Amino acid sequence: MNDEHTAATPDPASELAKAEDADVTVEIDRVAVDGTYVRVSSIGEPGERAFLLVAGLGIAATYYERLAPHLNQNGPVHALDLPGFAGVPRFRGAVSIERYAAAVERVIDDLGLVDPVLVGHSMGTQVVTEVAARRPEISDLVLISPVVDSRARTIRQSAFRFLRSTLHEPAAVRWHGITAYALCGWHWFSKVLPRMIAFPLEERAAHVRARTLIVRGEYDAMVPRDWVRRLAREFPYAVLREIVDGAHSVMHAQADAVALLAVAHVGRQLPDRGVSSLQRVRDDSTASDLARLSPRDVWLLVKSRFVELFGMARNDDETLEAAKSAHAVAVADGDDQPVDPADRREVVDAVAPETRRAG
Repeated sequence: MNDEHTAATPDPASELAKAEDADVTVEIDRVAVDGTYVRVSSIGEPGERAFLLVAGLGIAATYYERLAPHLNQNGPVHALDLPGFAGVPRFRGAVSIERYAAAVERVIDDLGLVDPVLVGHSMGTQVVTEVAARRPEISDLVLISPVVDSRARTIRQSAFRFLRSTLHEPAAVRWHGITAYALCGWHWFSKVLPRMIAFPLEERAAHVRARTLIVRGEYDAMVPRDWVRRLAREFPYAVLREIVDGAHSVMHAQADAVALLAVAHVGRQLPDRGVSSLQRVRDDSTASDLARLSPRDVWLLVKSRFVELFGMARNDDETLEAAKSAHAVAVADGDDQPVDPADRREVVDAVAPETRRAG
């Protein structure tokens, strides 16, 4: 009876896995931590330097889907779904940024990563900063939209600023947020939120030895310019960049520019002119990625997204692997054009001459 039921049950994962010309594979592993686990989505081949990506409060690793494929030049890219997010079982008992940092450390050790490049977005910047503060051997840190401004550490202020930022986000980012927060659930979100608001990021920054790149979006009200300048002064070494037209989820909406900055930072190619000179970078390519998709790829993109949500809700890693791989193939088909060398130089050299006075 069980065999008959299984045979009759639709298997969307298998259908997605049959995508033609599939040349991008996402592998999913679980790392046991503190009574639960961290879900690790990985792409790329083994290499010298891995990138380790930590998303923000309530958000799934899916937020990094457009950034991750551009980071695997020197090794694999691992994006994490932390306990309580994206359908991963929650921690039991008290929760804290420090507890999340310990979970990330466990992933580093379990995967045998040597000096990975730590990348965090929003609350994820707090987690990776805490990890770097504990591990002086970490040499590169990338903080995207670091929170929370030390002069606005209340839930009301943060909520108001976040809503202002969402006005400048594309529809795809809003959809990601809605589905991710639904999976997280209000109870867990409200339990973690006060810990994020209270975390003293600037105090932990002083204990970090890593070279740090800080990136913000131009319209990110959660992360104002004054805050990132003050924050950067607390790190022993920090470089600041601002993405023109970006908002809080700049690593998705302007993924190409953020990826180029991260790779250039790790390659020691970003000039540092001091934190008082916040330099701006344009991204004229990410927004056109989806416009290059064929109707077939658009359908595959939409289908894989819903199957991925189904896999998260069911805690089904096999379905997730197939859905994420198919989604990555579709996105790659729309983003298969080489980066213009002129665009790369603009990012590395630091940007819009007319905005040089912004600092």
